[in-house]
Amino acid sequence: MSKAGMTAEIPVSTPRQSEKKWKSISQSSGKRRRYRLLSGFILPVIIIIIWQLIGSLGWVTKTVLPTPWEIILAAKNLAVSGVLFTNMKVSIIRASCGFVIGGGLGLALGTLVGLSAKSESLLDPTLQMVRTIPHLAITPLFILWFGLGEESKILLIGLGAFFPLYVNTFLGIRKVDAKLFEVARILEFSKWKQIKLLIVPSALPNILLGIRLSLGAAWLSLVVAELMGSTAGLGYMMMDARQFSNTDIVFVGIIIFAIVGKLTDSLVRLMEKHFLKWQDTYKGEV
Repeated sequence: MSKAGMTAEIPVSTPRQSEKKWKSISQSSGKRRRYRLLSGFILPVIIIIIWQLIGSLGWVTKTVLPTPWEIILAAKNLAVSGVLFTNMKVSIIRASCGFVIGGGLGLALGTLVGLSAKSESLLDPTLQMVRTIPHLAITPLFILWFGLGEESKILLIGLGAFFPLYVNTFLGIRKVDAKLFEVARILEFSKWKQIKLLIVPSALPNILLGIRLSLGAAWLSLVVAELMGSTAGLGYMMMDARQFSNTDIVFVGIIIFAIVGKLTDSLVRLMEKHFLKWQDTYKGEV
């Protein structure tokens, strides 16, 4: 076959065909994203419908399980009166302060222990022992040491936020390929350059996972913290409602915890998509 014949058989796409191709790919990708988003609502909607039917038919009393509509009305009344937003503000500030303190220390110590074998042998055994102590067991000590004020609550939340970020930062650094350090030594990288160009990018997936877990732990620790003589906050609001058998208000608090927790988790996932674009990992079957 001649060169001219071979050249004639090679398909050449025009700019218009390429544009149509990319448009169809982007459209199918957008459809898949919308499908995944909508499919996530299917199970909650089914549960809410069944839940509403059970309550409307009177199979369960309002004190035991209020209907979704009654919970919505309770949330509306709390929002109109300002009680809901006041308590939300207090809880979010507590959880944020605890996360910043505990997560910041966890990131710093995880980096130190990950980089230094001496620091690991000195600090890690003690920290691992403290990690296994339940929050409820250590709460009386926090009350004795720091009183019933905001300090004890924020520090208890910080304790919960500390360990997920500490452990994941430590593991992320220790997973960095040793050959990369050899290359860094050959290139005469300073310690700061090694951390900036080698350690942080390699350990970032673990660090971001630690942030996700740490935010969740801070939000969970908030409930325990707000049992310590609180006069405001979502935990206090729920405990006060329980004493008067206002189960609908208790459910309002639970749902807000779930929504805020999901929002913070989604925020970190967006960070993962932005900072880990270079990762080529398995995304699951379509």
